Amino acid sequence: MRLVIVRAVQTCPGNPSQWDAWDDSGRYWYLRYRFARGTAERQPSPDTDGWTAREPEISFETGYGQYDGEIDLEEFAVRAGLELRLDA
Repeated sequence: MRLVIVRAVQTCPGNPSQWDAWDDSGRYWYLRYRFARGTAERQPSPDTDGWTAREPEISFETGYGQYDGEIDLEEFAVRAGLELRLDA
């Protein structure tokens, strides 16, 4: 699956780094990087009241160390295999 992110709003800059993001089909994704692990999880919306517990569709580990929690969106995308088209 090739995930194309067209909009992303950073909701926390570090520890953990996280974003609300939307793909080119309008679906919402929760992107998070904490403890040297990145995850992309599809949920119905940014409203956490409607979220269900599920395994992330995409995950990666950097090996930087368990206390690492900061990453920029571009590096997150590369490591997660996401395509960023934020100007779309």
